[in-house]
Amino acid sequence: MKVPLSGERFRAVYRLTMPEAEARERARAIGVEQTIEFPADLVTGGDIRDHIIGRVEDFLPSGEGVFEAVVSYAVESTGAELTQALNVLFGNISMIPGIRLQRFDWPPAFDGKFRGPRFGAEGLRQLLSASNRPLLGAVIKPMGLSVKDLAAMAYDLALGGLDVVKDDHGLADQSFAPFRERVERCAEAVSRANRETGGRCLYAPNVTASPTALVERARFAKAAGAGGLLVTPGLAGFGALQTLADDETLNLPLFGHPAFAGSFITRPSDGLSPFALYGQIHRMAGADAAIHPHKGGRFPFTDRDIDEIVQGVRAPMGTLKPILPMPGGGMTIENIPEMIRIYGRDVIFLIGGDLHRRGNSLSDGVRQYRRAVEAAAVP
Repeated sequence: MKVPLSGERFRAVYRLTMPEAEARERARAIGVEQTIEFPADLVTGGDIRDHIIGRVEDFLPSGEGVFEAVVSYAVESTGAELTQALNVLFGNISMIPGIRLQRFDWPPAFDGKFRGPRFGAEGLRQLLSASNRPLLGAVIKPMGLSVKDLAAMAYDLALGGLDVVKDDHGLADQSFAPFRERVERCAEAVSRANRETGGRCLYAPNVTASPTALVERARFAKAAGAGGLLVTPGLAGFGALQTLADDETLNLPLFGHPAFAGSFITRPSDGLSPFALYGQIHRMAGADAAIHPHKGGRFPFTDRDIDEIVQGVRAPMGTLKPILPMPGGGMTIENIPEMIRIYGRDVIFLIGGDLHRRGNSLSDGVRQYRRAVEAAAVP
């Protein structure tokens, strides 16, 4: 059977944690499962067998009982759609233990098909008039506060000189802080602080919801004066994130939150690598910054995890822009020097509760935060 194919392929690297004989067989099975999901022996010839079925290009040891398999796919198998591309990369095999998607390459055929981040790292810097320093972010929380209290918090944080004030990901449309009222009041509070300081702080409300509600909330937030949007793709879907990134009427930076996607990356033998999830997939879907835990906080991230994230958000991906890592998860001002050594200038720091312990006001806490960044030697 002849099918319309260009001959162009892209490769994915899978980490297989199992005995070698099983790993070799599993590598061959990945190519079938991720494409035709049909008995390969019943496909006797033609383009389906020769091109559509995933092809094992390399198989290498990567430690005791660990192997890396390189599997290539026809670019046409993705349909030039994000959701189908992710399905080809890690669809059914996500349910099989011992397989982890490490990374994938970016074929020329994908350029122009996936817009990716609208702003990216440099666009965010231009938006914030901050060309040569780490960016500073903070969170309004905890859940349960009134709109009045959250707006006052947003004002104080922006007044202290932050770049980004975002909703906590747990703030949705609850009775104690309804979405529309919260967004209007917090956007106005940040705008008022900017007028007083001459700053350009962005307020990014959480718009994560069902597909219809997500778009409605995003458009409302834009009209209310929000400067960015917080989206949790583990809950709403990476396709939903892409919908906002591609919407010309929004034209706002997007911050991807990691909630609900933790099981994708918590086991080194399964799921997705931090490089693939926070770096490649977030960029492919259009996030301008990827929020993730830093090591040493509330979540068990390692040096290797952080190194993969830093590489992933900056690695070449055709025409897709690099984005900024946004490390948080229990960070304090004391963590700043060490984090600067790791991330350098290209980062948005994210601190929440610690700022409430500093000085007489949140603004005092932010000023200490800024001084800590300014005092550190930025590589």
